Amino acid sequence: VQLQASGGGLVQAGDSLRLSCAASGRTFSRLGLGWFRQPPGKDREFVAGINWIGRTTYYADSVKGRFTISRDSAKNTVYLQMTSLKSEDTADYYCAADRQEFGSASRWSTFDSWGQGTLVTVSS
Repeated sequence: VQLQASGGGLVQAGDSLRLSCAASGRTFSRLGLGWFRQPPGKDREFVAGINWIGRTTYYADSVKGRFTISRDSAKNTVYLQMTSLKSEDTADYYCAADRQEFGSASRWSTFDSWGQGTLVTVSS
């Protein structure tokens, strides 16, 4: 599967932003999908995941209650709605697919098919 993230930009603290990740290739409906981010000078970290059927979601503690992951199978797209953004949310954001079909896309899953990142900058 090929993934392409978009929707990043420069926002102020407290603002909202929605990221999109469009998928093509391998059957989207059978894949769990996740969002990751890499802040400047830091390692990549798990942000959120949604299982293949869209009924179970997972979040990093740092974004729980502020970010929402969702998927639209008709559009082969997964979204990350981000609210109450903080300066520490500044990062390159990436989407990826669970390597295992019908997977959970939890933080413990193995992900591949990394898409190109989209930069989110939150000014304080």
